[in-house]
Amino acid sequence: MNDLFGIIQSRRSLRRYRPAPVPQASLRRLLTAAAWAPSAHNRQPWRFVVVQSDHAKRRLAGAMAARWLEDGASRGRVVQSRQRLDDAPAWVIFCMTLADMDDYPDARRRQAERDMAVQSVAMAGQNLLLAAHAEGLAACWVCAPLFCPEVVRDVLALPADYEALGLVTLGYPRAEDRARTKERYPLETRVTWR
Repeated sequence: MNDLFGIIQSRRSLRRYRPAPVPQASLRRLLTAAAWAPSAHNRQPWRFVVVQSDHAKRRLAGAMAARWLEDGASRGRVVQSRQRLDDAPAWVIFCMTLADMDDYPDARRRQAERDMAVQSVAMAGQNLLLAAHAEGLAACWVCAPLFCPEVVRDVLALPADYEALGLVTLGYPRAEDRARTKERYPLETRVTWR
């Protein structure tokens, strides 16, 4: 159990990578860890899209950047985001599908079912992030696809029911980033006991 807490407490979001590719065997282990996350009704609404080719990464990053600029994002922020994406040797895009989730006639329960699917995909993302850290890889969850899920779907020719919720960049950390630390707010400021 100490190993688990050590992994949880030492994991950091790192955004800069060495150019070395991520081995296929490592990616398979990370995706397996993600697929073992808990999910609503055990429906496993996640779909993982692995992007490694420079061509596909450039096309998608360019299309997302164009959308962000259309939506009024500052050029500086778009350039910074694009650089972070370009530097990563591999991406895993976390998509959600509601195909196997329960269908209800009323909007309130349909929204609850959608929320459960989103939560399930997020838990799969956390599993992947922890597995990446345990594997010696750097990783960072990026929310950019939330702002343009249809762009992701169109550029990568994904099925119509795939909704991109996030993207994890992966690679080997630069030596200078390995020792980064972050603090957490005191637990007392984040917990209510009753």
